Amino acid sequence: MTYSISKPLTLVACIALGLAGCNNSSQTATDDAATADGAATTNGTLQKIKESGTIVVGHRDSSIPFSYISDDPNQPIGYAHDLEMKVVEAVKQKLNMPDLNIRYNLVTSQTRIPLVQNGTIDFECGSTTNNEERQKQVAFSNGFFEIGTRLLTKTDSGIKDFEDLKGKTLVTTAGTTSERYIRQYNDEKKMGISIISAKDHGEGFLMLENGRADAFMMDDVLLAGEKAKAKNPDEWVIVGTPQSFEIYGCMMRKDDPEFKAVVDEALANVFSSGEINAIYDKWFLNPIPPKNVNLNFEMSDNLKALIANPHDSAQPKVATAQ
Repeated sequence: MTYSISKPLTLVACIALGLAGCNNSSQTATDDAATADGAATTNGTLQKIKESGTIVVGHRDSSIPFSYISDDPNQPIGYAHDLEMKVVEAVKQKLNMPDLNIRYNLVTSQTRIPLVQNGTIDFECGSTTNNEERQKQVAFSNGFFEIGTRLLTKTDSGIKDFEDLKGKTLVTTAGTTSERYIRQYNDEKKMGISIISAKDHGEGFLMLENGRADAFMMDDVLLAGEKAKAKNPDEWVIVGTPQSFEIYGCMMRKDDPEFKAVVDEALANVFSSGEINAIYDKWFLNPIPPKNVNLNFEMSDNLKALIANPHDSAQPKVATAQ
């Protein structure tokens, strides 16, 4: 079995990433995977995987604790990554290919959808919200997490909720639902917030830590991950009334029910067996890399309900209490 890892190398990804650069040594592998738009789904994802002998898995590098890089730059880890590997095992069984090669391909908030659409990656399980707009572009598995969008700020910043952001500087991650929400909120409420869009969650927290922003808006659990890796986690606090509740799902190409069925069944088996509890505890209730900090993020009632009754519906339209 071969494992390899590469950065997103399609033209759209290279433009979007900019600083990531393009790597000639990996270009051939990427070109093989990145077929013309729509061609990858002609025979379905399972057929593509079978013919190539490789499944291409999208991953993030800083979505702690879902999908990220820690000590080994060639090995993503995290809660969503563990679920992703359950899907890979299900694909191996479905295709009777125990030695199926696995290739990891880095994605960002901005490149993940195009890289799924054009066939560069076969699927991605990370911190991707399932919403109605994205459902027009890609398909989603049954959900595996539910979050609320909140704020991370210094304990002495004076910011307790979103109305305290008036005239302040806020950072959020580019290409996320949080970015879209806060820009609309800023315009409608005439808040005068100066909004910075970071390329990823790690850069967003760095801007907060360096004083370039007064608060960082993102999914509450991702904020907990950034807080955990801070030099002094006690200096930071997660505040604010959740502005939305969002469901994460694995993302794949549209109009491929056979592959979606494999993904959904793999997740359902993890849920029904109770294995999901051990995976959750590993990443949210125990010390995790890189600093062996415990997020102490208890499973919400909403997530328990989602696990008990899996579905692939979009995020709730109204924020309800967790």
